[in-house]
Amino acid sequence: MKKAIQQAPLTCCLVGVCVLVYLLEELAGGATNSATLLNLGANYGPFVRAGQWWRVFTAAFLHIGLTHLFLNMMVLYYLGRTIEELTGHLRMAVIYLVSILMGNLVSVAVQPVTISAGASTGIFGLFGAFLFMGSEFRQYPALRGLARQYLILVIINLVYDLIAPGIDIFGHLGGLVGGFLACALVGVPTLGEIHLRKRFLGGTILVLGFVLLGKVVFFQG
Repeated sequence: MKKAIQQAPLTCCLVGVCVLVYLLEELAGGATNSATLLNLGANYGPFVRAGQWWRVFTAAFLHIGLTHLFLNMMVLYYLGRTIEELTGHLRMAVIYLVSILMGNLVSVAVQPVTISAGASTGIFGLFGAFLFMGSEFRQYPALRGLARQYLILVIINLVYDLIAPGIDIFGHLGGLVGGFLACALVGVPTLGEIHLRKRFLGGTILVLGFVLLGKVVFFQG
């Protein structure tokens, strides 16, 4: 554990914060209680549009039940460690932040009256970052192979999202795209250089995406 904290302190910190917030949820009324989730900052369109914009950030640290927390933390820990070791702490932070903001804004824009919470928007963003690395740095066969495996896992998850009730597929898709573009923007120096044109394109699409989402979410009607 000590080695993991030294190599990937941000990932370990994110997992720790989510666990602590979950304990707070249980003490405040229960992690499956809608009122508790809303009081602690879950994503909910009417409240976000009323000016509580921070919910698109705080929702990423709340979880709806113990199973939800366990599954998300397991994936975040293993995937986050890999991404953080490859990109570095700061780049990992940017990718994760962009992913949760993009995912939760897309969720509000598409399904404005749904209560949503969880680290999955950020987790799908990390998947998106890995997909970018696998497509960009083809000189690393192991990386490409792992990226293909993650792509299959993402597809399976998205298909499951369509079938299972109560899962925020739009938040997942937004996070996936956000992570892909954010990784293109910040780069991965440990693997190689990314052409400036690709980084500029990734950043431009991100900015335009946030502007469009902001207009839809905060200035609709």
